[in-house]
Amino acid sequence: MTETAAQKLGIPPAFPDHTQLPESDGTFVKNFQEHPQSILLTDSIEPVLQKLHPDGNYAIGQDCGIYWRETEPPERGAEAPDWFYVPNVPPLLLDGRIRRSYVLWREYTPPLIALEFASGDGREERDRTSLSAANLAKGQRPGKFWVYEKIIRMPYYGIFEIETGHLEVYHLTDFTYRQLEPNDRGHYPVSLLGAELGVWQGAYPGRENDRQTQWLRWWDLDGNLLLTGREQAAEDRDRAEKAEQRAKRLEERLRALGADPDIEL
Repeated sequence: MTETAAQKLGIPPAFPDHTQLPESDGTFVKNFQEHPQSILLTDSIEPVLQKLHPDGNYAIGQDCGIYWRETEPPERGAEAPDWFYVPNVPPLLLDGRIRRSYVLWREYTPPLIALEFASGDGREERDRTSLSAANLAKGQRPGKFWVYEKIIRMPYYGIFEIETGHLEVYHLTDFTYRQLEPNDRGHYPVSLLGAELGVWQGAYPGRENDRQTQWLRWWDLDGNLLLTGREQAAEDRDRAEKAEQRAKRLEERLRALGADPDIEL
């Protein structure tokens, strides 16, 4: 049935999908750390996600809109976390197209975790303004914290203040976000992900001259830092070089003792 025919019969139009909704709200990123921060999180956690989802059914959003209600303009019915992960949904749509946004009324599955990189004091990220008639009459938009907690209901929500390196992580318990306490390592375990979230200070690959910046990073549940592909490659090269140096020292000792290390036993 065409949309015109449906309208003549009084049938309401179908909820729009991601192809009919804006993929951007037109705002600029708030600082230069947002983009590499997102890449750092994604690059280091993907080997873990590939083991959790051998079928490849998981999606990662980076500054991508989550539509939770229909509004005009459409962007007012969406929130765009700086980073989020949704388990058990394919990264591509059924027709093979790449996701431009995440539409809750099409997917029904909320993200497991969303992370916000606050440029200021995190006031916007902690906004609990509700979707009440009184607030709507005042023209107030629902607060991000309220939307995540009461509507999208993501199990985990993290707020990382970039300037100070302060991190808060909330867990949805009895339909309410409870702020978690860090473990002995200063990390926040995300048990369903099999990883811990924390703050790390050091030189990010590609920004080796900057060792003072604090980054949001993943560790495994034993406290081992999850490396990016470039970090893992550098560690492998360093390990190979050290093994080669040990072999050379052993060869030199053998020659000093009068033995020929080239003779096969």
